[in-house]
Amino acid sequence: MEYQNAFRVFFAAKSQNEALARIMTAAFLSQYDPTLAELTDIKTAVSEAVTNAIIHGYEEKAGEVELFCGYQDGKIYIEVADQGAGIADINQAREPLYTSKPELERSGMGFTIMESFMDGVRVQSKQGEGTRVYMEKSLTTE
Repeated sequence: MEYQNAFRVFFAAKSQNEALARIMTAAFLSQYDPTLAELTDIKTAVSEAVTNAIIHGYEEKAGEVELFCGYQDGKIYIEVADQGAGIADINQAREPLYTSKPELERSGMGFTIMESFMDGVRVQSKQGEGTRVYMEKSLTTE
């Protein structure tokens, strides 16, 4: 797809960079005048995806997270990717309250939150090669 505007960045898979991903996404979105609710929803979904990449993809080891944001015809497209462990069973991982890291007191709601706040969420993953989460949301037009 060709976008009217887009950016792609790569950053270290460190917990403190989750805030960086939120800020970059918010700055990009601000030019399209989203509602406060839309902005909050999208930032939250990005946070969940980035946190999953860091904690589950790399298990807090060195790695790189990719963030893509694109805009086309009133819709925001976001991708968050890692080249980490991958997901053995995507359907199971998307079940509410499922977590592969109960010892970290994870809630298991990451994908559920993404699905609640975005219009569409798609996940591609291969064990040992990583995961890519695709999200999209239509912005309110006036």
